[in-house]
Amino acid sequence: MLLAILALVCGLALLVWSADRFVDGAASAANYGGMPPLLIGMLVVGFGTSAPEMVVSAMAAADGNPALALGNAYGSNITNIALIIGLVALLSPINVHSQVLKKELPLLLLITLFAGWQLFDHQLSRTDGWCLLAVFVAVMSWSVWQGMRNPQDPLANDMINEVSTNSMSLKQALVWLVVGLILLIVASRFLVYGAVYIAQDLGVSDLVIGLTVVAVGTSLPELASSLMAIKKGQHDIALGNIIGSNLFNTLAVVGIAVLIEPMPVDSVILSRDWTLMFGLTLALLILGIGFKKAGRINRLEGALLLTVFCVYTAYLISSAF
Repeated sequence: MLLAILALVCGLALLVWSADRFVDGAASAANYGGMPPLLIGMLVVGFGTSAPEMVVSAMAAADGNPALALGNAYGSNITNIALIIGLVALLSPINVHSQVLKKELPLLLLITLFAGWQLFDHQLSRTDGWCLLAVFVAVMSWSVWQGMRNPQDPLANDMINEVSTNSMSLKQALVWLVVGLILLIVASRFLVYGAVYIAQDLGVSDLVIGLTVVAVGTSLPELASSLMAIKKGQHDIALGNIIGSNLFNTLAVVGIAVLIEPMPVDSVILSRDWTLMFGLTLALLILGIGFKKAGRINRLEGALLLTVFCVYTAYLISSAF
């Protein structure tokens, strides 16, 4: 057990550090390649912070632990909204200016509904995985098109400042891109080994471990980047990180894991975890768009999101024993 705990802790620490290096390298390399700052923010940074979820879920599926893979993806989405957005809004209310993000929020809700529809037959097949990846490619294409149509979007201005302050040479960027990816894989191997061993030793399901410890651990890069963004007053980047990450988790992370290992879906995933994920996504849509008022997530709303996260996590832990 001690060795498993050590593997889990070391894996989490290395995962966070390597993910940060990977994202910095990828963003700088994309900048040298001439990619517009808005697209760097939407694609490279937003989805790059989900690299831990992707690698961990792929490793878990390959090792025959598909429940851990699905729990990691859905648990990370819940953590991103309830914990990260809640904490960030509690520290500093989030004002949403970007029209691109306001268009992505309804899209995220529709994709969450699509993911829920796939769960109704209590099975995620390789066909489901291919469908998720096809939708992912379509979303990426749409995001690129939106980014090119809105070069003056407030999110683009934030990303211009962000990219310019994190400049590195092209050689450094490529080195950190490769090294970061390799270390991500190594860290994920440690994390999956530790999580599965602990779950088996305590008699806790892989799903619960994925929804709690692994989900929070793989969401730490999003937490760090969102806190840094809000500290700089880059509210749209803070929210954009979460939207991009949740899109990536729902479509690419689950899609890749299912292609590796099709999985049965326990009914509790649909009734409990997906339902909460959908409810939080709907709440984020309402708060982010604002409808008759400017989109804003205030401190009270942030505190409510944090409360939801704490209650949900406490329920998972109490029901596991």
